[in-house]
Amino acid sequence: MNPLRKACARISEHPVFTNTIIVLIMINAILVGLETYAGIASKYHDWIYLGDKLLLWIFTIEIIIRLIGRKSIKGFLKDPWNIFDFVIVTLGHVLVGSHYVTVLRIIRVLRVLRAVSVIPSLRKMVNALILTIPSMGTIVLLLSIFFYIYGVIGTMLFNEIAPEYFGTLHDSLLSLFQVITLESWASGVMRPILAEDPSSWWYFVTFIMIGSFVIVNLFIGVIVNNVEEANREESPSPTDIKLAEVQKELAEIKELLNKKN
Repeated sequence: MNPLRKACARISEHPVFTNTIIVLIMINAILVGLETYAGIASKYHDWIYLGDKLLLWIFTIEIIIRLIGRKSIKGFLKDPWNIFDFVIVTLGHVLVGSHYVTVLRIIRVLRVLRAVSVIPSLRKMVNALILTIPSMGTIVLLLSIFFYIYGVIGTMLFNEIAPEYFGTLHDSLLSLFQVITLESWASGVMRPILAEDPSSWWYFVTFIMIGSFVIVNLFIGVIVNNVEEANREESPSPTDIKLAEVQKELAEIKELLNKKN
């Protein structure tokens, strides 16, 4: 490893470097937040713009240091978080000075997400959530079927009583989404319908019992399980370490038996 690469690797892995970048990301978040206040944005526009440009170039230097500190560009791009950081910073340079002010502001906000790639605990949590995506497929399918069935039933039963909530299928699905969040579902959706049709209580009660208390908890269970798996991979318990050793020994014995045969 040449001296420059060695120095960059040492800098990029130093806690002071990481903590400094985290602080700068928070400052960037504050600047983006200040831009949402018209009075502050108009009065300190030049200072905010200068600060944003300065932060953008600091983040660019950070990416360059991390890139040089890796053994190769391929090694740098193997980590999806490095790709994310590179894209966000690059887009910042591409859009600076452009007429697409809204897009530029969105990119500035996305820079705050870099806190996830820099802070290990956040990165671990997001990685665990990403791991849940494949196992979510069956649950999403089950939830979709559940929503569709209740959406059709609700449209057929209550389209005349409450057309604003159950007039069409997509209105019914949107209303059911409000109900499953448990946000004003009783006073906002159920009570007006219950006043017209006293027997409609079964529809809402069964929907909440099955949807909120069963299917949604399946999502939570899958997420918690994947977070525990991610924690176990990073900090294996003594039992996990012993099990890994036993599996390794069994693999070695199996290899020896195959060689003898």
